[in-house]
Amino acid sequence: MNTNKSTARIVGVLFLTAMVTSLLGGFWLESILNAPDYLTTVSANETQVIIGVLLELINGIAVVGIAVTMFPIFKKHNEALALGYVAFRIIEAVIVVGAVISPLALVALSQEYVKVGAPDASYFQTLGDSFLAARAHLTGLLLAIFFSLGALLFYYLLYQSKLIPRFISVWGLIGVALMLAWNLLEGFGLSLGSAGMILALPIILNEIFLGIWLIVKGFNSSAIAAESAK
Repeated sequence: MNTNKSTARIVGVLFLTAMVTSLLGGFWLESILNAPDYLTTVSANETQVIIGVLLELINGIAVVGIAVTMFPIFKKHNEALALGYVAFRIIEAVIVVGAVISPLALVALSQEYVKVGAPDASYFQTLGDSFLAARAHLTGLLLAIFFSLGALLFYYLLYQSKLIPRFISVWGLIGVALMLAWNLLEGFGLSLGSAGMILALPIILNEIFLGIWLIVKGFNSSAIAAESAK
C-alpha cells in the first residue's frame, strides 16, 4: 500500500513538472522566436533561450518518467496498451528533443548574423526561417499527435482500472480529443488563432488537477486491492 502511495505521488509530481516546464519553456521560447527580428533577439537573449530549451527537455524526461512509473500498474490491466503508452511517450520525448535543436541552432546562427550584419542578412534569415519551420512542424503537429495518442491510452487505462475517479478520466479523454482537434485544424491550415487555446484549456486544467489529486489522494485503494486479489 505504501508503495502504491509513493508511486501515485511520484506520478503526480511528474505530471505537474511536465505541465509547468512545458508551458513555461514553450512560452519563454516562443516569445523570443516569434519576435520580428528574431535573430537579433535570440543573440541578445542567449541565456533565456538555453533556459527555455532545458525546460522543454525536462518536460520530455518527465513524460517518459510517468509512463515508466505507471507501466507496472497498467500492465496488470492491459499489457499491450501499457506498452503502447510507454512507446508513445518515448516518441513524444524524442520529438521534444528534435524540437529544441532549432532554438539551439538559432543561437549559433544569430551570433554569426550579428557579426556579419546587413550584407548577408537574407542568407541568415532564410536559414533561420527553415529552423523555425522545422520546429513548427514538430511541435505543431507531430508532438500534438503523439501526445494525444499517448494521453488517450493513459486515460483509457485509468478509466478501465478505476485507479482514480472516473470523472477525471472522462474529463481527460474529452480534453485530449479537443486538443487533438485543435492541432489537426492548425496542421491543415485552419488557424483558430488565440481562440484555439480554449480547446487546450480542458486538458491543461485536467493534468494539473490530476497531478494534485495523485499527490494528495493517491490511487483508489479498492481498485488496487481488487487487482491484487486476482
